[in-house]
Amino acid sequence: MKTILFILPDLNMGGAERIITLLINYLDKKKFTPKLLLMRREGYYLELLDKNIEIIDIKTPRIRNAFFPILNVIRTLKPDIVFGGWGEISAYLAPIIPFFPKVHFIARETNIVSQHVTRPEIKFFYRFYNNFHTIIAQSDDMKNDLINNLKIRENKITKINNPVDVEVIEKKSLETMIYPFSEGYKNVLAIGNLSYRKGFDNLLKVFSHLKGENIFLYIIGEGDDKEKLVELKETLLIENVKFLGKITNPYPYLKNADLFILSSRYEGFPNVLLEAGATGTFSLANNCKGGINEIIEENVNGKILSIEDHKNFAEQIKITLNQKHDENRINKSIKNRFSKEIIIKQYEKIFGATKSN
Repeated sequence: MKTILFILPDLNMGGAERIITLLINYLDKKKFTPKLLLMRREGYYLELLDKNIEIIDIKTPRIRNAFFPILNVIRTLKPDIVFGGWGEISAYLAPIIPFFPKVHFIARETNIVSQHVTRPEIKFFYRFYNNFHTIIAQSDDMKNDLINNLKIRENKITKINNPVDVEVIEKKSLETMIYPFSEGYKNVLAIGNLSYRKGFDNLLKVFSHLKGENIFLYIIGEGDDKEKLVELKETLLIENVKFLGKITNPYPYLKNADLFILSSRYEGFPNVLLEAGATGTFSLANNCKGGINEIIEENVNGKILSIEDHKNFAEQIKITLNQKHDENRINKSIKNRFSKEIIIKQYEKIFGATKSN
């Protein structure tokens, strides 16, 4: 029986938090004993975490202050595996790895590092990333970025795509929408943090070419750029756009949307694109780095094109909304490649190959 110490800041709503919760819940407990270290015991996914899982709360608000508390937990617990579930935490862990020769350290990278990491102190810690015994990359784009820009040795990197819990999504997608879509319109959905990275400014510019069309855009999410985006909407004189804010269960919206759009400038491996497919909804995705081409099967569950060409993207929205798409085929396209059963087996293979203390 191997003990695995997973480390995250908290369990607030986010891709990394969802994946780690799913992984911990469904790991084979006859082979592995997962424990979870949190900097702050809070967040939506606490309710979804298996109640038998031990949570170690170090009550630390900032990553820079978490270094020694994490060090002490590793010394006391003596796990077989330490699993950094979030990029910046993994970066901070990297320098201490040589001091624990009997522990196998795994980092699950969460972003295209060369594009996402800008703070000098975090960049400094990434210099020690080769100390990790295993690094999980979610996509080929992420793997290539680690090799080419961070000079990570290729034999340390294993690509494992993100899993999706199709059954849970199908069940939750049947719940009632808090804010119903407008009747008489083709309803388009986008979801994400309202930040530059997610490219909602480009999406609004695309919709400036759809004035007068019977198409309504709904954006789910909060973020620092909300005021800028609302101002841009007003400047562009777009009426058929609504910001819905934070919604705990987005799946009824994904299921009932006529089209999902991913407008991001870059991604790690977009869970929301998997979730859209799991509900049977067709997607248009910007041609950005982050495994988009590994998720989208062209004209099966979606299309990939450049959102920078606003006019062409707008035309493709109109064309796509006038086409029929097979919901079952879209669902199977995702389920047959990214189901939790398939992906968790890949993680268990990695964990099983490590030596026990």
